[in-house]
Amino acid sequence: MSTHTYGTFVKALEAGKFAPAYYFLGAENVLKDEATTALLDRALDPGLRDFNLDVRSAQQLEPEDVLSLCTTLPMMAERRVVVVRDVEAWKRKTRGKKAVLDYLARPIPETVLVLVQGPAADAKDDKPDAELAKHTYTVEFAELSTEGAARWLGREAKALGVTFAPGGAEHLLNAVGTDLGALRSELQKLSGLGAEGPISIERVGDLVGVRHGETAHDWRTAVMNGDTATALRLIPSVLSQTGVTAVRLAQLLGTALVATSAARAHYDRKVRGQQLNRTMWDVVKAARPAGLGPWGEEVAHFCAWAERWTMPRLRTAIHATLDADRSAKSTTVTDDTGIIRELVLRVGARN
Repeated sequence: MSTHTYGTFVKALEAGKFAPAYYFLGAENVLKDEATTALLDRALDPGLRDFNLDVRSAQQLEPEDVLSLCTTLPMMAERRVVVVRDVEAWKRKTRGKKAVLDYLARPIPETVLVLVQGPAADAKDDKPDAELAKHTYTVEFAELSTEGAARWLGREAKALGVTFAPGGAEHLLNAVGTDLGALRSELQKLSGLGAEGPISIERVGDLVGVRHGETAHDWRTAVMNGDTATALRLIPSVLSQTGVTAVRLAQLLGTALVATSAARAHYDRKVRGQQLNRTMWDVVKAARPAGLGPWGEEVAHFCAWAERWTMPRLRTAIHATLDADRSAKSTTVTDDTGIIRELVLRVGARN
C-alpha cells in the first residue's frame, strides 16, 4: 500500500494518466475538493458532464446499486466519473464497502471511481483504509504547513484578484492560521475591495477582526521573549478571536518550548550560529509540528530563545504548559482567561 501526494496526483493528471479508482483522505477538505474538481475538468467534456457524472454519499448508497452505478457506460464520451463521498461510513456499513471492493477487483476502463473520506475528529484515526488503499490510487491531503498554506493563499488570491501590500498576506495567515476553508472565506471578503488596490496590514486586521501584533503567535512570542506584561495584556484580545482557546494557546506555547529545548540541547553541545540554524531547520523539517509560522522565522526564534532559556527553566515551563492544557480540557474548569494568565505568570517567573 502506498499513498501519493497532491503534487504527484496533479502531475499524473497533467500527463493524461487516469487510474481506475482514486481514494482521497486526510484533514484538508479544501484540497480534496480541488483535486476532485481538477480530475473532473481533465476527465470529462464540460458539455457532457451532467450525463457522465454521478456524485453520491456512501451513507445513502445502497450496496446493490454500486455495481450498476460503476458499470454504466458513458454517454457520447470516452469515460464517466463516479464520486462517492463520506466513505468513512463504511466502517459501520460494511456491505457497501464489500460491494465496492468486489467492483474494484474487476473495474471497467470506461469508469473513473473517486472515493472521498472525510477527516476524522481525531487526527490519529485519520488513516487510510488498507483494503480500499490496496485497490486504488490513494492521495493523502494532510493539513498544510505555513509555507504550504502561504503558497496556496498566493494562488487563491491571484485567482480572486486580491493583492496585498507588504505584510498583508502574512498577517492574514497569522490571524487565521492554515485552515484553508477559513482562509478562503476571508479572501472572498477581501475580494470585494479590489478597487482599493493592494490591501494593507491594517485593512486586513479591520476586516478579519485581528489587529496586527495581537495574534496568537504574537502572544506566544511575547511569552518566549520574557515580555510578561505584553503577554498578559494580549490575553483578552487573543482569546476573543475565532478559534482561539486556552487549549490552542497552550499547544502553541508548548510547541515553541519543545523546539527551543531541542535548540538548547544543541547549543549546550557548542552548536552555535549558522550551524545551529541549519540543525534546527532539519529538526523542524523532519517533525513538521502543527501551528508554526514561516519556518525560517520560527527557526530563527528557536535559536535566539535557546541562548536565553536554560534547560531547567524550559522543563519548568513545559510542566506549567501541560498543567494549563489539562486544566483547559477539564470539564470543571471553564475560565480560559484565568488559565492562560496563570500560565504566563508561571512561565515568566525566573528560577
